Amino acid sequence: MNEKIQGALNDQIQAEFFSAYLYLSMASWCEDGNFEGFGHWMRMQAQEEMFHAMKIYDYINMTGGRVLLQAVDQPATEWADASAMFEAALAHERVMTGNINKLAALCMKENDFATSNMLQWFVNEQVEEEATVDAILGKLKLMGGQGPGLFMLDQELGARPAPTPTAAE
Repeated sequence: MNEKIQGALNDQIQAEFFSAYLYLSMASWCEDGNFEGFGHWMRMQAQEEMFHAMKIYDYINMTGGRVLLQAVDQPATEWADASAMFEAALAHERVMTGNINKLAALCMKENDFATSNMLQWFVNEQVEEEATVDAILGKLKLMGGQGPGLFMLDQELGARPAPTPTAAE
């Protein structure tokens, strides 16, 4: 495996693990504030981010590279309200999209077509990630982040199923 790409993929594993930590921190904040549905949604998101990290981990190993795990920084632990938390989640997903785009560009520069092909799944996933968080944020804005709508949204998000990656993923 190309050393530049291996290093960048290892960096992305660390970023994905940080994402999982961030979403778990958000889950904890939600659960502490009795937003069990929001907390559940964030826990499911953390599981999804762990899956992303392991997908890259497995790819590196499968292609003869070496996974070198890095320290994971402590995420934020406090938000003003649910809207601020989802704003932070959307900003984070946009950073992650930028990371994936940089990886894809590096693969093109290095003529690594196999890794480029693998990353297409992540490119598509990031479109979905941003759209999902943006839609939740839109609902929070519609209701002004409070009132009965907040309770209903908490119930809706609590119904999110656990991520179940398919064999193709």
